[in-house]
Amino acid sequence: MDGVSVGVRPGELVVVVGPNGAGKSTLLRVLSGERRAAAGSVWLAGRELSVWPAQERARRLAVLPQQSRLEFGFLVEEVVQLGRAPHAPRSADAAVVWTAMRRVGVDHLAGRLYPTLSGGEQQRTQLARVLAQEAGCVLLDEPVASLDLKHQHAVMQIARELAADGVAVLAVLHDLRLARRYASRLVLLCGGKVVADGTATEVLTADLIANVYEVDVSLAVGVTA
Repeated sequence: MDGVSVGVRPGELVVVVGPNGAGKSTLLRVLSGERRAAAGSVWLAGRELSVWPAQERARRLAVLPQQSRLEFGFLVEEVVQLGRAPHAPRSADAAVVWTAMRRVGVDHLAGRLYPTLSGGEQQRTQLARVLAQEAGCVLLDEPVASLDLKHQHAVMQIARELAADGVAVLAVLHDLRLARRYASRLVLLCGGKVVADGTATEVLTADLIANVYEVDVSLAVGVTA
């Protein structure tokens, strides 16, 4: 990445788009603290990310990675319960966990072993874990990967609802149609740089899509409709 500056405010759903290798997942890993940038800084709620104690940061920031490898025989309910780990034990934890599972539609899988789930079911279980964390900032890396059309829209609707509730949400997506429909703001990356940052109308123009994605503009028009 080179000179990238991205801000996400409470109440926003910012979607980062761009071709393969543009730097989308790298940006998310830097924002989450998983990867340290050679220069620059990341700030969370007015403080540099690196100064937050791990548990306190986990109460503020929840991350859904592109892939969540978990081979242990945890039940789905136990995986979602991991989202409560940053919080002090309280009587409401079970209710929070079940609410999160119902919200993403995996409550009927609560007693299933996580490794036996399909890729889409695992992704939705991990999203329920993120919801159970009740963080004020949420980072989602390809949250609709492995999901069918119905669940893609369901997940993006949840992301929009989180933003409506005052959460700062940043999601990485490949699907420009979903980005256009659900994002408050779009950030278009290419070659590790921000090419455009603004509303869907400002960012998803025929010229920008043709230049960045190197596709026939006639195809891009259909994508952005």
